Amino acid sequence: MATILIFDSGMGGLSIYREVRKALPGHRYLYLFDNACFPYGELSEQQLVARVVELLESFTRQHRVDLVVIACNTASTHVLPALRELLSIPVVGVVPAIKPAAEHSRRQGKGRIGLLATPGTVARRYTAELIQNFAADLDVSLLGTTELVKMAEDKLAGEPVVLARLARILAPWQGEGGPDTLVLGCTHFPLLSEEIQQLLPDVTLVDSGQAIARRVSNLLDGCLQSQAMAAGQIFCTAATEKARTQARAFNVEGFGELQLFTP
Repeated sequence: MATILIFDSGMGGLSIYREVRKALPGHRYLYLFDNACFPYGELSEQQLVARVVELLESFTRQHRVDLVVIACNTASTHVLPALRELLSIPVVGVVPAIKPAAEHSRRQGKGRIGLLATPGTVARRYTAELIQNFAADLDVSLLGTTELVKMAEDKLAGEPVVLARLARILAPWQGEGGPDTLVLGCTHFPLLSEEIQQLLPDVTLVDSGQAIARRVSNLLDGCLQSQAMAAGQIFCTAATEKARTQARAFNVEGFGELQLFTP
């Protein structure tokens, strides 16, 4: 049985965890969220790399981990090279699902895709290269926001999602000129998929969860799984009341009580 660490700045990695656990229910899961520095989309690249490297170097020294999933698009686009050089275990990152979205849009014969992500991911050169490589023939529109990240966090804390607020953000894509296929390019955004679909009912939503699950499955091929699901552990970097409330969403999925981790 392998131990898989899911890492994010907040609770958005829950969307990735659900897909990985669905594919690999017999492994052990740890979840670390860096709420002390949330949201990562507001950090400089230098701050982000230094913070994530420090955290994961310390965490993997203190806990047995066989594979790390960086369940954050913003972090993945910046820190993967440094982490892979530092750690001797596999590190899986998340990238916007431009390729499957483009393939779906072509099959529909429409050719308009949207990317909804944080401003950092939208502006990243790597994102432009994904679009050039897999969707150069399509009409691609980009929308960067950190507001949806906070809305997803609030939803997990039990606060209602204000549809009018969400509608203002998605306004450029409402109406006939909007995309037919929408990439949820932040792991927080699938947590709002029900609300997004209400506002964009004719748009197909695509995220990276299943692709990440397949990648983890391939890397752990041959590693025996337990017949019973092992209890998971969840860690935060700031012991706030909001973090404890959000962690209840993990308690119902087999995780124990929230623990504080400091590097």
